[in-house]
Amino acid sequence: MGQPEPPAAGSVVCARCGTTAEGDTVPVTWLSSVEDGRRLRFCEGCARLHIRAIESRLDSLWW
Repeated sequence: MGQPEPPAAGSVVCARCGTTAEGDTVPVTWLSSVEDGRRLRFCEGCARLHIRAIESRLDSLWW
């Protein structure tokens, strides 16, 4: 089985599961977070799955 193709430069990738958004802009249904000075983006599925941890302001490392 081959390796998945790396995302194109400028594409938006979920920091949790690696899902790549179509286009080069963040979809409105995705969540953005700043942790340790880094901007992370999470797809709708990951955001929904971990909404309680997100609302509790836990870093994504705790999810």
